[in-house]
Amino acid sequence: MSQVNILWVDDEIESLKSQILFLENRGYHVTALTNGYDALEFLKDQIVDVVLLDESMPGITGLETLTKIKEQDLQVPVVMITKNEAENVMDEAIGSQITDYLIKPVNPNQVLLCLKKIIDNKRLVAEKTTIAYQQEFRSLFMALSSNPDHKEWMDIYKKLVYWEMEMEKADSPEMMEVFNNQKAEANTEFAKFISRNYASWIKNSDEAPTLSHTLFRDKVFPYIDPEIPNFFILIDNLRYDQWKAIQPIFAESFRLIEEDSFYSILPTSTQYSRNAIFSGMLPVDIEAKFPQEWKNDDDEGGKNMYEEHFFADQLARARKDLKFSYTKVLNHNDGQHLVNNIHNMMNYQLNIIVYNFVDMLSHARTEMEVLKELAGDETSYRSIITSWFEHSPLHQALKKISDKKINLFLATDHGSVRVKTPIKVIGDKQTTTNLRYKHGRNLNYDPKEVLAFRDPKDAGLPRPNVNSSYIFAREDGYLCYPNNYNYFVNYYKNTFQHGGISLEEMIVPVARMVSK
Repeated sequence: MSQVNILWVDDEIESLKSQILFLENRGYHVTALTNGYDALEFLKDQIVDVVLLDESMPGITGLETLTKIKEQDLQVPVVMITKNEAENVMDEAIGSQITDYLIKPVNPNQVLLCLKKIIDNKRLVAEKTTIAYQQEFRSLFMALSSNPDHKEWMDIYKKLVYWEMEMEKADSPEMMEVFNNQKAEANTEFAKFISRNYASWIKNSDEAPTLSHTLFRDKVFPYIDPEIPNFFILIDNLRYDQWKAIQPIFAESFRLIEEDSFYSILPTSTQYSRNAIFSGMLPVDIEAKFPQEWKNDDDEGGKNMYEEHFFADQLARARKDLKFSYTKVLNHNDGQHLVNNIHNMMNYQLNIIVYNFVDMLSHARTEMEVLKELAGDETSYRSIITSWFEHSPLHQALKKISDKKINLFLATDHGSVRVKTPIKVIGDKQTTTNLRYKHGRNLNYDPKEVLAFRDPKDAGLPRPNVNSSYIFAREDGYLCYPNNYNYFVNYYKNTFQHGGISLEEMIVPVARMVSK
């Protein structure tokens, strides 16, 4: 450990000599001063790692000194040490952004622990996280090797997300590399699992986990209380790790009753998965029942224009007599309208809110260099989404009703994955442009690199043209045509895409909350 500089300010500093000696014997360098004025002068010229500050001093009090220290350097950690246990003094000190608070008489080990928390916290967390992950690595490896079922895959993915976010705190590039290799291996096994089981899920729903089209049936309808307002919020393209990043913001106003996950259908894209959620049907059945409203990829017109209509039909089929509202937020003006209108929604038994920001960010990141810089990897992407949600109209709107008795459901339609491995595909002019899935009549590909459905009905999908087949990219692959191959490979590498098969795209969050 490099030398740590402590400034200890106390008008009875003579009585603390044994404490100071105790710290110096453990490698800390301690400067002792007897009043706030000298401390402020000292801090003008000297850099210290922590200030230990007595509250009751003649001349200028500890609280006054604290305020002036923060004016000079907002970042320096200050620990208030005082005989005064009055709550108003504690409140004022905490409001002035102290780092910790100790009551006299203080034990030398108490001070040492406080300093370790402040100075060594990051190193200690990193060491503990690394050791804990090394122990967990083997159990995750065993879980991947034991032919997990759909529920066990959810548990594996949640553990991977947990460790990914813990590694973030540890800041250990070496362990992060080990983790990323294990996550890649998990995605390889997951793609094999989906390839073996997806068609049977579509054919026999009794064997299947909750999928997009059974989300309301399994995770929402059983928990709706028609006596109070219920809100179902769908944030488009929200991954499970991104939900975990914004969950603490929800926790300020809402109590989590249940956190769960479900599987997005293929393709993991808005047009398919979101229409399936609101209709309660697979795309092949939506097209059969609503031939005018269903749009295939190459059809003209909007692909998600009839969600409210589809949901009304699902309610009727489920024999749910609920007065509902439907709101879609596509831009900032829509968001402000939501904030202004949220109280009126309290008159409905169920309010559907579709918020389309994360998906827009994902697409914009592909096109804009500045966003590639800001959201270069999963960590920074989570950070941007957390910042967005904290300051979003959606958060403002929810805060306005957080003191009311409501049920709140939060879900998404699909996730996204950062693509790294190009896969060469040849197709005719009718082949779709999506990078994670394609359908067309004359697709040419390596069957080892994709999951293919020669008959779309096996995947619950409509057949846009005679002889159309679907292919889905697996793991971190992205589908590129041979013409201008190198340009597209480089342009799309490391972008976040969706439509294919990965843990990040398919296993997505659904949470149930109540107001506190």
